[in-house]
Amino acid sequence: MTLVDILLAQLLRLLPHHGISRLVHRFARWESPRVQPLLRWFVKHYGLDMTEAAEPDPAAYPSFNALFTRALREDARPLEGDDHSIVSPADSRVSAFGPIEHGQIFQAKGHFYTLTELLGGFADLARPFDRGSFLTVYLAPRDYHRLHMPVSGRLTTMLHIPGRLFSVAPRIVAHTPRLYARNERVVAFFDSAMGPVAMALIGAINVGSIETVWAGEVTPPSGRIISRTDYGDRDIRLQRGAEMGRFNLGSSVVLLLPDRPVRFDPALTPETFLKFRQEVARVGA
Repeated sequence: MTLVDILLAQLLRLLPHHGISRLVHRFARWESPRVQPLLRWFVKHYGLDMTEAAEPDPAAYPSFNALFTRALREDARPLEGDDHSIVSPADSRVSAFGPIEHGQIFQAKGHFYTLTELLGGFADLARPFDRGSFLTVYLAPRDYHRLHMPVSGRLTTMLHIPGRLFSVAPRIVAHTPRLYARNERVVAFFDSAMGPVAMALIGAINVGSIETVWAGEVTPPSGRIISRTDYGDRDIRLQRGAEMGRFNLGSSVVLLLPDRPVRFDPALTPETFLKFRQEVARVGA
């Protein structure tokens, strides 16, 4: 399958990513009784566990996007750990994790990208993570698509970095150099008890729409200019496990942790399935 994956990755580079994503953006928000058979097919085909949803009846969702961004019951994902715990930001599968070495982040076998380019070239924002750690997770179509805080923190800065919208499916990530640093993304930075923490929300084809709880829908529209918003004059604080944003469809998150002793769960491996609020690492004691 490797040759097929390589050819597929090359083909996807030629597609009009943003044009396709704009069409999907409209379709996903189409509210009509005609969409109901498609929603039922989607639930059955991908095996969505609707018993965990706050509203378990697929017929209650007026559009694809409403189903994708469905809320879960509050007791469906209990918060694990304590103040030293880092929890998963999403229902997702692990793509990669480990130390950030010489400013390089591991993407897939043979592929790395730099911390600074992931953060839009802002060296001041990259510096606290130079010798830190990272965790990259991938959200599949069946997954819950809201994103949650890995630690408690105060929002300091947000970046919107325009770019491509390559698929972030693992078979494409393995054959697309520097994918996470090339795709459109929103990066949120927080001050926490362990130091600066950042969450890079990576756009992808068919996604093209990323929201945060403090700014609403950040993208689309897309553009070519990197925007940086500093929140030093606003006191926006989010607790560990609280909702911080959502993907309208699915994508990946790159979590950046500072230069502190971080111990990832020994059971963690690539392809491990995580639930949001599940402990994935501990810092310090």
